[in-house]
Amino acid sequence: MGLIVLVMAPSCDDDWLTPRPLSFYAPENTFNSASGLWGALVACERNMRHEYTGDGPPILTEHIFTEVAVEGTTDKSGPAQDLNLLITPDANLNSADFNRIGWYWLEGYNGIKYANTVISRINDPTDYASEAERNHILGTAYFHRALRYYRLTNQFGDVPLILREITEPRLDFYSTDREVILRKMKQDLEWAEPWVPEVMDRGQVQKGAVQHLLTKVNLALGEFDDAIASASRLINGGQYALMTERFGAISSYPGKNVVWDLHRPENKSLSTNREAILMVMDRIDTDGNSGGMSSMRQAVPFWITNINTPNGNRGTIDQPGIEFDHVTNYGRGIGRLRATWYHQSMIWDDENDLRHAPGNWMNMEDLVYNNPGIKGIDDYYGKPLQFRNAQGQVLVVDTIRSWFSWPHYKVFVPQPQNIRPAGGHSDWYIFRLAETYLLRAEAHMWKGNAAAAAADINAVRTRAGAAPYSPEQVTMSTVLDERARELYYEEPRNTELTRIAFLYAKTGIQAPNGKTYNRASFSEDNYYYDRIMSVTDYYNKGVFTRHGDTYTMSPYHVLWPIPADAINANTLGVINQNKGYTGFENNVPALTTIEDPGN
Repeated sequence: MGLIVLVMAPSCDDDWLTPRPLSFYAPENTFNSASGLWGALVACERNMRHEYTGDGPPILTEHIFTEVAVEGTTDKSGPAQDLNLLITPDANLNSADFNRIGWYWLEGYNGIKYANTVISRINDPTDYASEAERNHILGTAYFHRALRYYRLTNQFGDVPLILREITEPRLDFYSTDREVILRKMKQDLEWAEPWVPEVMDRGQVQKGAVQHLLTKVNLALGEFDDAIASASRLINGGQYALMTERFGAISSYPGKNVVWDLHRPENKSLSTNREAILMVMDRIDTDGNSGGMSSMRQAVPFWITNINTPNGNRGTIDQPGIEFDHVTNYGRGIGRLRATWYHQSMIWDDENDLRHAPGNWMNMEDLVYNNPGIKGIDDYYGKPLQFRNAQGQVLVVDTIRSWFSWPHYKVFVPQPQNIRPAGGHSDWYIFRLAETYLLRAEAHMWKGNAAAAAADINAVRTRAGAAPYSPEQVTMSTVLDERARELYYEEPRNTELTRIAFLYAKTGIQAPNGKTYNRASFSEDNYYYDRIMSVTDYYNKGVFTRHGDTYTMSPYHVLWPIPADAINANTLGVINQNKGYTGFENNVPALTTIEDPGN
């Protein structure tokens, strides 16, 4: 899957021996100019966009393997709920109906392939305007390769390190130690930082994106002073700033606020939006049409049915143009990304927080019984939804899928071309300055500087109207809670939570739960699993779906399984499997040196 290069067998006749002219699009012709190399990097940008677009986008998998959400599709077996049973190396790991773990493996190495093509051919063009142009292209390729390896090493751990373009079949890959890979990525990003310009078109890599990713890599390596330094260069550089005043399409949304403005599709790529560091561009006319964000379909409850009035009548319907037109205003949700109580309620500690304020945040009681068929028949028509009747009877057939709160301001993307909108086309944040502040806050916490951490958290928190924290209130849990408030449906939550779990195991620093961890028992005892168990009430608690599947999870899910077909096809080498999954017994020690560092 994405890593193994296959040999194509020739046909039975001799036609394949007949010489043919080289294609105009052959690599030696395509990549002999600067524009050709930029074209290869466009593939990297497209690859980033697909993490967020289409039905069942991969970003959902990054969320449901954490404490902020679970898989809410309850009417069939297969979705990632019973993780002990379903998350195996030979399972279906790349389907909207199951999970997208395999997508991350496949597309991670596709992105590396595109970047390596540019890196290996960087000296081929003869039309560079200057050394700066050459190094800008190379620095951008380094960024894209580092981004994929940052994700892979925090999703899968030790993985094969490929630093050059592969031009012939290879079946001899070996896993390389995660920290060896990350150190090489840090070296590349440090080289790239001075060469990538501060200002580029939205959707392209700017210097700030390099600094932001370098901060993440520094954190992953446990180099906290360097993380503070790289984040500070970005925060203090003058190019970016948190948006604290209303901007963009203000007149179209009276009574709203800056948090609403920040996440409007038409505002994200405005030049006046100084918070955006790296974007993916998704427009109706975008090449390789993605089908849109589908964010309302994924993250909004399946409110259209299964909710009765206290009188026993069907209360809701997804018909557009009716008196209470919920489907146009909120989208036709199917509840696939089911927010946990932790994300809906536990983390919200200030009633003035705009991210949880009426109009931005939606509770089920904010909807009304809108079924026109009960108007004049049922007194509850037009009145707020109720979870129970006066006798205490639950009125919701499926409480997992059809009843939870959600961040309307974040996932609302109009889709005028669809009468039952699922979430249309919109640019989307990959890196945003609010996260840079929270990354620096985390680095300060690792160093024990709660005052500095509080200052960075409060920059984000007070922008949203919430009261600041005192240093005494701040722990690593505070950082994670603020990330959950600010970055839901943006951040790769699993990647970041696993990275933090690795750091607790690496440093031996006591976690907020009072425990200490180590690398030797990482797959059996880790902060990732303990945190999820401590703040959620799904896994291993006997919770089951309408179809009868029980939510389970184990500590080894801190790392995802390496897809079996990638391991099995690699007949001349050994790609290690993660502990807890079948195939781990065949592992060999991971490589700890880079024999051919090359580029």
